[in-house]
Amino acid sequence: MNVEIDWSAFLLVFAAALIGAASIVTFYAVGLRLLVRSGRSPVVSPAEFTDAITVITEKDLRRAAKQAAKAAKKSPLSEGAKTLSLIGAYACFGLCAIAVVAGILIIVVGH
Repeated sequence: MNVEIDWSAFLLVFAAALIGAASIVTFYAVGLRLLVRSGRSPVVSPAEFTDAITVITEKDLRRAAKQAAKAAKKSPLSEGAKTLSLIGAYACFGLCAIAVVAGILIIVVGH
């Protein structure tokens, strides 16, 4: 039995996967950056894991939230620029979600 590999199709799938993954990661990173720029830095509450490398205490969480609020007050951006950054962040997160849903649909539907 002789197996023939269509190398052009293989390279096409490889390039599509690489570009798709890089674009999702890029849009997510830009979205986080714009979210922080708008003055809404994401502060995550501590979670208890049995094998956690780092556990954030409630005191550290309050300190991080206080620092985020202080940094937001010191922002040199106007309210319009902050709003525009927030809209851009949501747009980037929306593009990430659309790309993920489109990838799932391509896998499930097949076309």
